[in-house]
Amino acid sequence: MEGVIDHLMRHMLTSMGGIDLCVTEFIRIVDQKLPDRVFYRYCPELYNGSKTPSGTPVRIQLLGQEPNWLAENAVVATSLGSPGIDLNFGCPAKAVNKSRGGAILLKDPNTLYNIAKAVRSAVPEHLPVTAKMRLGFDDASLAIENAQALSEGGASEIAIHARTKSDGYKPPAYWEHIALIAKHVKTPLIANGEIWNPEQARLCQSRSGCTNIMLGRGALALPNLASWIKGDQQPLTWFQVLALLIKYSEYEIEGDKGLYYSNRVKQWMVYLKMNYPEAEPFFRSIRTIKKTNEMLNAIQQEHQHYANIAETS
Repeated sequence: MEGVIDHLMRHMLTSMGGIDLCVTEFIRIVDQKLPDRVFYRYCPELYNGSKTPSGTPVRIQLLGQEPNWLAENAVVATSLGSPGIDLNFGCPAKAVNKSRGGAILLKDPNTLYNIAKAVRSAVPEHLPVTAKMRLGFDDASLAIENAQALSEGGASEIAIHARTKSDGYKPPAYWEHIALIAKHVKTPLIANGEIWNPEQARLCQSRSGCTNIMLGRGALALPNLASWIKGDQQPLTWFQVLALLIKYSEYEIEGDKGLYYSNRVKQWMVYLKMNYPEAEPFFRSIRTIKKTNEMLNAIQQEHQHYANIAETS
């Protein structure tokens, strides 16, 4: 999820438990081998064995359309310590698709095959090369062919977002399509899309036939969703989320993105509104805040407000 789940968010979300693997925001590959510093910027976890502080592995994700350049950059990423490579064929953003990246490539299964084969051939055999795709671009007519192309190209796993690019993020997710695809490929599939709670996770697994699932927006809307799905925790209360926001603030302000801290909080709040009614009035109250200290004060005041309510109830 480009622009949202950076290393600071990965740090916080994995600290909640339940997450087995993270991938980075995608690194855009065009026509050159990128310098090491780019990979370290997107994945500072490389300094820590490519793991978050809580020990969750982080895999570098690449996006592009040129097989040889993707392969060369995959070699760099794995030489720096990434435990494999993830290839993005699912991004629906217009700007990305316009430059022939992401979901637009689902119109051309042959390109998917060439990319997967080139990267698989370049990356050490013991490291996985995984891919994410959608059901298609305009429709799902090439879903099976695209999955077969990735499988035959050497993908170790394929995560499938159960909607087309044209569907965007509109519900429902068509999990049953993943089960149909599974009949035609030997590569393990991972189901993704419209998983917001344990019930939907189980329904997704049942309809898709997948044991493993991938979380995206759901993990932002409910930060301990992975642990809730696994039965280890109950969903966080709004008071607990506010405490987490304060913790996240410490990461952001101390990190190299403190300059963008207020915008990051507002971005996250958009997702939190999906699960927490209390987030809506709070979001309205902070919409115009730009300064870091003002945003942090607002969060602390909101947290104290609910602490006072808890004491008097």
